[in-house]
Amino acid sequence: MRISELSKASGVSIPTIKFYLREGLLPQGRLVAANQAEYEEDHLRRLSLVRALAEVGDLPLATVREVLRAVDDPALPIHAALGTAHRALGPDLGQVDDPAVTDARAEVDRFLRELGWDVAPDSPGRHELAVALATLRRLGWPNAQARLFRRYATATDSLASYEVRRTTPRGATRAETIERAVIGTVVFEAVLSALRRLAQERHSAARFRANTEP
Repeated sequence: MRISELSKASGVSIPTIKFYLREGLLPQGRLVAANQAEYEEDHLRRLSLVRALAEVGDLPLATVREVLRAVDDPALPIHAALGTAHRALGPDLGQVDDPAVTDARAEVDRFLRELGWDVAPDSPGRHELAVALATLRRLGWPNAQARLFRRYATATDSLASYEVRRTTPRGATRAETIERAVIGTVVFEAVLSALRRLAQERHSAARFRANTEP
């Protein structure tokens, strides 16, 4: 397909596609004339990934390149490549130099061991949970202990199992599997957050509206 067709199929403007090409985020097409190139389905799939990372995930170009390198490295196991993507997509919570966070981290690590979850010692999610727990304690949240996260862990474990199965359709290549997983992480994280807020609104209305309306 030509660049105009690639733009139409992807929903990405031609100037944006050209920018991604110049930045090396999208492979060059096959030259068929001096100023004309042809693009394949692989370009369309890669464009979807770049768009999810740069536009939906709002990642800087350097981080997008880091993720793409992991996707394109055939020597990197799928699990390790996904770990690279998750680290890139996670928030920057700073260094672990806060004693309250350090204490919370120890409790979070025990909590994860009790759950029996096989996650890396340097997984950013451990630090995110520790920061959240330390914040709850600073705010005086009652019974602010890691066990508060158990219901969330149970719900998200079931959801994550479903998501991982969906990213490995029969016959999918390594690149397709990783790309689907990354796009799913970016897009459905926003979906999960939105649905949680909508559900809270629903239950808030059911619990409190009847007490306030005349």
